[in-house]
Amino acid sequence: MLNKRSHINLLNTLWLFCIVIFSPQSLAYDLQEVKESGVLRHIGVPYANFVIQYPQNEKTVLTGLDVELMQGFAEYLDVEYQFVEASWSNLIGKINGQNAIFVDKNIQLGSKEAIQGDVISNGYTILDWRTQLVDFSEVYFPSAVWLVARTDSSLQPIKPSGSITTDIQTVKSKLLGRDVLAMKQSCLDPDLYNMAQTGANIILPVKARKLNEMVPAILNQDAESTLLDVPDTLIALQKWSGEIKVIGPISEEQRMAVAFRKNSPELRKAFNTYFKTTLVDGSYIKLVKKYYPDVFYFYPQFFETLD
Repeated sequence: MLNKRSHINLLNTLWLFCIVIFSPQSLAYDLQEVKESGVLRHIGVPYANFVIQYPQNEKTVLTGLDVELMQGFAEYLDVEYQFVEASWSNLIGKINGQNAIFVDKNIQLGSKEAIQGDVISNGYTILDWRTQLVDFSEVYFPSAVWLVARTDSSLQPIKPSGSITTDIQTVKSKLLGRDVLAMKQSCLDPDLYNMAQTGANIILPVKARKLNEMVPAILNQDAESTLLDVPDTLIALQKWSGEIKVIGPISEEQRMAVAFRKNSPELRKAFNTYFKTTLVDGSYIKLVKKYYPDVFYFYPQFFETLD
């Protein structure tokens, strides 16, 4: 028999499901409609080496692991490719037609907006609350959230115990009274990892900040340490070699995947089929080696078992 809290959570889930599935803005736009439109609209946040944007000769260059992956998917579907830039706060709105945020372990629906894309792909971490709003493809990249500090910090890297649960507890036990940067509505949201219970002084950006700005912020003395996911950490360790150190894990292993509207099952199925072809012909692994060569050192088993 359901207790009151479980009953409320069930009702909230059913309510969200009905809104996502039956919203007038999100009706009937699946694989057939993408093919008829002649374009695949890729929604993405410029982030790490998944989606890279930079100016060059008065033009904007667009590249990255997910950009090339989605360009390949568009070619597979025999349609044109279009990039739709987004922010972490409006990703869901651009695919579902209504924005949503995660607050106090609950989903809050926000303002409505026109649907602008068909897939979200930018190193998008699979989180429980996101699965209530979108459907994910097969996983394609490993991740986790680590605690990263300046090298001059008195925080010292933990010695791995062989148990990820023990390692997380050890890292968190060091944080009482420590300044830790975090970012709401992203995989670095402190609410996802019960950071309030650590006694840390959680510092949130006073204005919009990109995930790749977290390390520059601690180097600028905004805080002693920051939550940071694996992809950004790998880049940061190269870019700021000798200036930062990894203290240890804050989360268990996570996975990244491409997100689709819940009423786009055929488009999702088509991507999974396409993705398998890139594993068979080796083109996906070549992309990973191009953009994240060091990830194989940290997650060899993930890529050995990826099929």
